[in-house]
Amino acid sequence: MTGSILAACIWAVTATLIALLPSRDHHWRAAYGLIAAGIPILGWVTYENGPGAGLLVLAAGASILRWPLIYLWRWLRRRAMD
Repeated sequence: MTGSILAACIWAVTATLIALLPSRDHHWRAAYGLIAAGIPILGWVTYENGPGAGLLVLAAGASILRWPLIYLWRWLRRRAMD
């Protein structure tokens, strides 16, 4: 297992543990931190293991951070309609 895959697994476990904790802001601050940490990890995985592994890690991250993606999609649709 490469270091990048290990980092992606640690990121996923950390995200899961954060989701288990109570939060007043519905985990938005944690989501911002996970996004900031996940983007370089995704690039590292893609660089070391190829685009197939990068797409798998991207899909895993998108499933974990689905609500920020849903809100981004809604915002983009509203901007397109204006």
